[in-house]
Amino acid sequence: MGFGPFVKTNPGGGKAGTKVGILGTNLKGATAVSFNGTEATFSAVSKATIIATVPAGATTGFVTVTTPSGTLTSNAAFQILP
Repeated sequence: MGFGPFVKTNPGGGKAGTKVGILGTNLKGATAVSFNGTEATFSAVSKATIIATVPAGATTGFVTVTTPSGTLTSNAAFQILP
């Protein structure tokens, strides 16, 4: 039995400039990643992993990944650290 679509950040918090792993399902072809609405740079490592950089100006909130199948939202808020 497979998992439904999801995304989870690892770690769950960090400062601007921190590289964050985003684990999930169906991430192939991702076109955008944002931290509480602030666009981030990212690269796909595999169909289940993306590495994103926490953007300057991001605030604590959910991470979203836009894929050809739709937008996935993290299961917990990402904490922006000072």
